Amino acid sequence: MASTYTPLGVELQATGENAGTWGTKTNTNLQIIEQISGGYTTQAVSDSGDTTLSVSDGSTGATLSHRVIEFTGSLTASRNVTIPLDVQNFYFLKNATSGSQNVVFKYATGTGTSATVTNGKTVIAYAKADDGTNPNISTISLASDLVDDTTPQLGGNLDTNSFMIDFDDAHGIRDENGNEQLIFETTSSAVNHIDITNAATGGGGAKPRPQKGSGRARAGTTRSPIWRTGGVTFAAQPKTYNKKINKKMYKGALNCIFNELLKRKRLYLSDKLTFSDKKTK
Repeated sequence: MASTYTPLGVELQATGENAGTWGTKTNTNLQIIEQISGGYTTQAVSDSGDTTLSVSDGSTGATLSHRVIEFTGSLTASRNVTIPLDVQNFYFLKNATSGSQNVVFKYATGTGTSATVTNGKTVIAYAKADDGTNPNISTISLASDLVDDTTPQLGGNLDTNSFMIDFDDAHGIRDENGNEQLIFETTSSAVNHIDITNAATGGGGAKPRPQKGSGRARAGTTRSPIWRTGGVTFAAQPKTYNKKINKKMYKGALNCIFNELLKRKRLYLSDKLTFSDKKTK
């Protein structure tokens, strides 16, 4: 009884077959399995047409028998990369082509779903071989780059993990209606100045009621700190902790530092510098 092969090329040997070559064929099978489980390869894609991936029964090196496939080449239009209908596997697919075009990973025939790999991105795709005529390829969504997501949303509180959040000049924080809440402005000092904009308080700028006749206190705006949703009296502002000292104290502090460095033999003095070769390169 002759050997049979899996869709990814692994040889299934029959009982009593391949006397004298059984060890070699087994080693080849193990190498194919190693490729399938964690192998990396590249596959050139061109404008000349779709790229067909095929399997080599009982041989290593087939592109579709690798776990990670990186597509290369220069494209001016989206191109397809096809695999046989009976292939069942999952892949890491990277589109490293130039030309800003998509690569579509699909079965050779049928109307099943496919995996579109946008330029410069990597997707996880699993070929199901779930139908003999129209098999499907599905993808597992990966976390997108924030630069590509214009409306990222948090699922919980934002923990900066002891890092800073950098703002461009004249940019800040807005509410859900697009109203500016905080604007950060770059200054010449180490501490930036924060402007609390009018939108950070509720109400409008109009006088809430006539000056006289209501029997209540005069009010010029609902943004006053005594109004609900109004401003905050003595709100926290950035503070600099720099302290200015006179020149005599400054020089005395430097002397103390240098004396301590000398005691610890971490400061060396030299009355001249000599160089054997006066070059900067």
